[in-house]
Amino acid sequence: MLLLCTISEAEAQKYLTRNGVVTFYSTSIIEDIEARSDQMAALVDLQGSQLAFTLPIKSFQFKRTLMQEHFNENYMESGKYPKSSFSGRITDLDANALFKGGSQRVTVEGDLTIHGVTKHISVPGSLEMQHGALLVHAYFSVAPADYNIEIPLLVRENIAKVVGIRVALSCDPVSQLTLSK
Repeated sequence: MLLLCTISEAEAQKYLTRNGVVTFYSTSIIEDIEARSDQMAALVDLQGSQLAFTLPIKSFQFKRTLMQEHFNENYMESGKYPKSSFSGRITDLDANALFKGGSQRVTVEGDLTIHGVTKHISVPGSLEMQHGALLVHAYFSVAPADYNIEIPLLVRENIAKVVGIRVALSCDPVSQLTLSK
């Protein structure tokens, strides 16, 4: 019986989503650009303080079709670099406090890959348990130039040098059997 309780607790330490939301926002003097994806897959392992996600680049939706086309073909080259990914650790997690309720400020450090370039980053965020789901929120900035994303001179003033990224995940607990599928 004790073994079953231990397994159940360990399984409840892993949380998964396949429809996390990511938005990015670029503001400039000429125009603002915003896009949204609800196809981020993420796995959070509270016991190991680890987090990983993957995001198909073509899943970003823009208000204007032409912007989406340019984003995929000219900037992100999503045929050549079809996804973005992150793998890292939650450096200051107190899992016991998290399970007691309330929001917990955390920092995540790891490797972010965009456009085939991997950079080590540190991102502030928050974790919260709500009705059995793990809510994850983060906001950070990315400079397209850091990831070898070339912006043509003709439209360089239209795109910010630094783009704001917002992540919102609602992850459900998973068992070891679900993870192996």
